[in-house]
Amino acid sequence: MRDRPYNVLFLCTHNSARSIIAECIMNRLGAGKFKAFSAGSQPRGQVHPFALDLLRRLRYDPSGLRSKSWEEFTAPGAPQLDFVFTVCDDAANETCPVWPGQPMSAHWGIPDPSRAEGSEAERRYAFADAHRMMQQRISIFVSLPLAAIDRLSLQKRLDEIGRAGSDADKDKASQKA
Repeated sequence: MRDRPYNVLFLCTHNSARSIIAECIMNRLGAGKFKAFSAGSQPRGQVHPFALDLLRRLRYDPSGLRSKSWEEFTAPGAPQLDFVFTVCDDAANETCPVWPGQPMSAHWGIPDPSRAEGSEAERRYAFADAHRMMQQRISIFVSLPLAAIDRLSLQKRLDEIGRAGSDADKDKASQKA
């Protein structure tokens, strides 16, 4: 039995939408087993208003959310990370800091809802869709029997979750869990 929850960091360049949404989902779905954080390489400094509205509508508590630099997680006293997931292609292509403890990492790219165009309803739908995709991936992840999986097999499953794009892929990944 672990003496602490697994610490999970979600990274995105601006830390204003996808990584913030993922942090909230993980803290809800993984309560007690996981503790989620989010950060960015070039934080925007504020959480996107549509992300905040969506999270409130879905009954998440957004009060402590903020856009922050990933450097906070390399500083002395930062939480020891067990998993680091990039959720945008830009962050995945950047040189990440060296994380103390060598956490497992994977890329779980999701389209950037803040770049969506169209009417306000279409733009808000992009945020809801990002939430849906992230919730599916995190649901699969939190159901993995982490204590019973060797590191190599776990890395393979993390990568599979990130590639899950079609319903068939998602079903296959969840059946393996």
